[in-house]
Parts: sequence; C-alpha cells; structure tokens
Amino acid sequence: MFGSRNNNIKSGLRIIIIGCGKVGTTLIEQLRNEGHDITIIDKNAALVSDLIGTYDIMGIAGNGASYSVQIEAGIEQTDLLIALTDSDELNLLCCTIAKQVAGCAAIARVRNPEYSAESGYLREKLGLAMIINPELEAANEAARLLYLPTALEVNTFSNGQAEMIKLRLPKNHFMDGKTIADVSKMIPVKFLICAVERDGEVYIPSGDFILHASDAISFSTSKKNEKELLKKIGFPTQQVKNTIIIGGGKAAFYLANQLIPMGIEVKIIEANKARCEELSCLLPKAIIINGDGSDEELLKEEGIIDAQSFVPLTGIDEENIMLTLHVKHISNAKTITKINRITFKDVINYLDLDSVIYPKYITSEAIIAYVRAKQNSKNSNIETLYHLFDFKAEAIEFVVDESCVFTNRQLMDITTKDNLLIAAINRDGDIIIPNGTDTIKTGDSIIVFTKHTGLNDINEILA
Repeated sequence: MFGSRNNNIKSGLRIIIIGCGKVGTTLIEQLRNEGHDITIIDKNAALVSDLIGTYDIMGIAGNGASYSVQIEAGIEQTDLLIALTDSDELNLLCCTIAKQVAGCAAIARVRNPEYSAESGYLREKLGLAMIINPELEAANEAARLLYLPTALEVNTFSNGQAEMIKLRLPKNHFMDGKTIADVSKMIPVKFLICAVERDGEVYIPSGDFILHASDAISFSTSKKNEKELLKKIGFPTQQVKNTIIIGGGKAAFYLANQLIPMGIEVKIIEANKARCEELSCLLPKAIIINGDGSDEELLKEEGIIDAQSFVPLTGIDEENIMLTLHVKHISNAKTITKINRITFKDVINYLDLDSVIYPKYITSEAIIAYVRAKQNSKNSNIETLYHLFDFKAEAIEFVVDESCVFTNRQLMDITTKDNLLIAAINRDGDIIIPNGTDTIKTGDSIIVFTKHTGLNDINEILA
C-alpha cells in the first residue's frame, strides 16, 4: 500500500474508493476536503501514485474485487466502500465482497439500463446503501430543464414537491433596479429569492438588495406554483415540443425514454449504425438518424433551425461545446450541454452555453449527501444536497427530528449563521415558503441555502 494515513482525522469516516476516473477523482477531492480518511484502489499504478501525492491519501494498485486487495486496503476497519469502475458487474462484485467481509456500507455505480431497471431489487438483495447511475441522473436533470426551458437550472427537493430554479435576468426586465422586498410585494405567488450571482460573486440577499439585469437569480417555490410564478415574472413556461439529441449513448436513451411520454418529439443523430438499429428497437417512437451530428448540412436537413431544443450528448466535451455554440448562433433552440471533464471551467463559465450539466457532479453530490448523513453519530438528517454556483454555495434538505433544538420557535427568533437562509419547509407534502412568523416542527423537512460548506446536521445552521 502506498501513501500515509492522516492520524489527525478525528470525525471523518474511513472510506475506500475503487475506480479513480472522473467521478472517483471528484469524490476524492471533495471527501478529503471534508476531513475523511480515504484509501483508493485502481489498476492504474501511475494514477494511484499521482492521486496519493496530490491528496495525501492511501492507495493500492490492484483489482478492487480481490478479497486480498480489500483486506490490504483495510476493509475490516472501513465505514464505506464506493465502487466506481467502468464495469457495472465489477462494481456490484466489489460491494458484495465488502459486505460479506466487513459488513460496511457500500455504494455501486451502475449504468446499464437493464440493471438500472432492477436497481431497487439489487439494492435490497445485495444490501447496498445506494446504486447510482450518472447517465440516468443527467437525463433526469435535462428532462427537468426541457420541461421549464427558460430555466438555467432546476433542482428538486422533497420528492419533487419543492424546487430551486435558476434564471438569468434579461435587460429591461421589470425586476431590474428593484429591491427584493419590492419584487416580493409585486408578485402574488409564494417564492423566495435565495441567491444572486453577479460578476462571479454569490450573494444571499436581504430585502434591500437591488437586482440588476444579467444577474443569475435562484429562487425556491413549490412545484405546483412554479409555472404560475414564471408566468407572473415574464418567463415562458411551455415545455419544448421537440428536441434533437446528438449521440446515442446511455444518457440519450434515458433522456428520450423520459421525453417521449411527455409528448416531446425526439430525434437522435448517432454515427454508429449498429447502435442506431438498437435504438430503433428500444425507442420505436423516436426518430433515429445514422449520421455525423457535427455535420452542419445534416443538422440543417434534420431541422435544427426550427428545433425547440438541442442536447449534445457525445463523449467529447469539446464537441458538445462547439455544437452548442453553433446551434445557438443559427437557431433559438434551448440548449443543454453535457460536460464530463472540468478542464478550463472558468472559460466555460464565460461561454454562452445556456444550461450545462455535469454528470460527475450529480453523482458526487448524491454520495456526499449520504456520507454526511452517515458521519453524524445520530444518523444525520440530510436528505438532499446540491452544490450550486460552482461550489460557492450549497442547498441542503434536512429532516427535522427530535434532535433539532429550535422546533416550535418562530424563525425571527432563531439566530442562524450568516450567509444562510431557510428557503422552504415541507410539512406533510405541503411546501411552505417561510417568513419570520413561521415555525419548524418535528417531522418537517427544511431546505437550507448557504455559502457554508460541510454542514452535517440541522443544528449546525445555528450561529
């Protein structure tokens, strides 16, 4: 085993990560920053060496499904094993061995549509804490955006009953130059502006904060009120009627499978003829085109100029970005760009890409939410976690249990940390957008927006 164990870690979990690709490396960085004791296993010895030098972690070059390798990695003293290799079967085997040897919690990445359809059964029978599918989660996010195409981001909470929606304030909009207090009085729908991003800086605004054109604003509201709210503030609410998807991989299949029942016409352009034939059988209601999605003439022939939405899902980030920029130049289509790597992220932020989804971040957020919950000795109450505004802020959903020390008190009487607000309360499925006179009760869940990172427990929101 390479590396050295950090004996200064007191509260963190001992975690083994098997597979150090894009998602694995993202998790290593984030979990290490949150104080966890990480050991990695990967067959690529050079990669293992690089990562242990960069992050001060332990590492083994070997097969993560090997009993002896897991023993060497310290599986018997491990709290959580996360299997993220490129093979679904290997990930499930790694988790099964860990459960048999140590009884620790285990998370597997599984991307095959056949396995995903059986994820509940597999999770129960194998005793897994979580089965996560990055392509499916990316497709879920893309589908939400095509349902509300004027949004830059749509994050869901409380089993979809509450949402946090991010919009860009256009020029000459009636909110330009208005304070948040003024805007709230003008709109007869319950919502709360949680954050404003301006010139790369994120603000959690008070009522006297003045909004400007080109601000990116995030607000919380209930699912049932979202379309009425968007209509009141002058943003179209009609879902797209059609979409063109470039690339016929797993993410394209998952996305098409969601859009077709929504009444959205789907056209997929895929270069591989055999995959086209497969998709034609899997998606009989979609139009499958065998061709090069980066061919300008082909895109025109297939109606890109009049298309209402465009989603490049190739495996090459640069191609996805260039396709989006081209389509935005020639059409008014809503665009969603999938980016797997984060090279030159600062540059990407300045490009006019509309909505961008990062599958590896979606995956890591779900796992980190679980890790934070497991870390707390009282079984922390985290339900959902999102990193927002390039990790400058977090939105966290906490369940309110008996350990909460501020129940039945009006919010105006609770002193929370600065740069933190309670964005919504879920009470038996009823979403409350709170004001100072509202109270929090045991059994509620609350959505907190904060610039603080690493909150593990509901009581940590207090000053």
